[in-house]
Amino acid sequence: MSEPEGGDLTVRVATSLKAVPAGAWNACANPHALLDAVSVPGSAYPGPAIDRDNPFVSHEFLTSLEESRCTGGRSGWSPAYLVVEDGAGQILAAAPSFLKSHSQGEYVFDHGWADAYERAGGRYYPKLQVAAPFTPATGPRVLVADGPRAEEARAALIAGLEALRAQTQASSVHVTFAQEPDIAALKQAGYLERNDLQFHWQNEGFGTYDDFLATLASRKRKALKRERREAVSAGITIEALSGRDLTEAVWDDFFGFYQDTGSRKWGRPYLNRAFFSQVGAAMGERVVLIMARRAGRYIAGAINFRGANTLYGRNWGCIEDHPFLHFEVCYHQAIDYAIAHGLTRVEAGAQGEHKLARGYRPVITRSLHHIADPGLRRPVAAYIAQEREQIAAAQLALAAESPFRKSDTADE
Repeated sequence: MSEPEGGDLTVRVATSLKAVPAGAWNACANPHALLDAVSVPGSAYPGPAIDRDNPFVSHEFLTSLEESRCTGGRSGWSPAYLVVEDGAGQILAAAPSFLKSHSQGEYVFDHGWADAYERAGGRYYPKLQVAAPFTPATGPRVLVADGPRAEEARAALIAGLEALRAQTQASSVHVTFAQEPDIAALKQAGYLERNDLQFHWQNEGFGTYDDFLATLASRKRKALKRERREAVSAGITIEALSGRDLTEAVWDDFFGFYQDTGSRKWGRPYLNRAFFSQVGAAMGERVVLIMARRAGRYIAGAINFRGANTLYGRNWGCIEDHPFLHFEVCYHQAIDYAIAHGLTRVEAGAQGEHKLARGYRPVITRSLHHIADPGLRRPVAAYIAQEREQIAAAQLALAAESPFRKSDTADE
């Protein structure tokens, strides 16, 4: 597509990941350094840490979406993957970028921006989205391979995003659920930062679930123990399935749960049945499917994906309603799994203040936005500056309501 000034790097657009070798993409997708959680200013609670093997920007995950037609075709997610190559054709950087004709499946909501701009006579769509589709999980977005030219390649990729936006006459570029060092580089390039809240669980070296419970106030410990007992009191058993356990029959059952939840909440689930077969075949060892069984059949389930140090909770569904079963399958079992496998975090997806009582802490997530038209950029900048203050205040207020024992008070 372009050649950055003063170098041999070129930026091209791939409309399918089949045109990009998996090994080369994955070398860019997952940085080879595991960093500890970073502190959130003004809070005792950590923010999203960096996972050195994020599943959602892997070639396997993105290809599963593409081959199942969840992206591409008429989905409104048109692949426009940016790739930076050196003079020898080696891939140094890449971006999971899509031209969007709507704002669905992103979990960072800009419908109000679109409506206001179009009422004023502008054209908001297409827009350029850099994201893991349908996945509100923090991870790398400006994907850069290790090497002496990493920062040069990062700069070329960010410049390529602006060039692609201009070439396609898109209104804006949106980099959602971003992490460092992408955030700093994008802000330096003039992107606006937007914040939101999620709830993540932190493993503080626990050997068992009871070790975790010991960090909670007595009343909260008792409530969670009772909740877990009642969740399975109707003769329900829980299974964790991965790899070859993920048969087509299992996927059939889970997809039925997923469709039921999606239809009730959003009207149309984003993922189709083919995706689950594709992702199970491509990266089944990184899938953790928590399934609940009663009377000889599965009745509920939640899908998780495993990174190097994080379990990412994604979708849930059921065909029978039982008290507290949702909390058991989605949150308590995820903590059990993380402790058993030495993972440091559980990210439980978007929203849900009910996660707080289950030991999940409020953390700030960050997205970056480049708005081309100054007439739209100015009100958006003012809006998200005020929004950031509100999010920071909400994080502190929620943290104060956490179930953890206070170090300076007696156990309750």
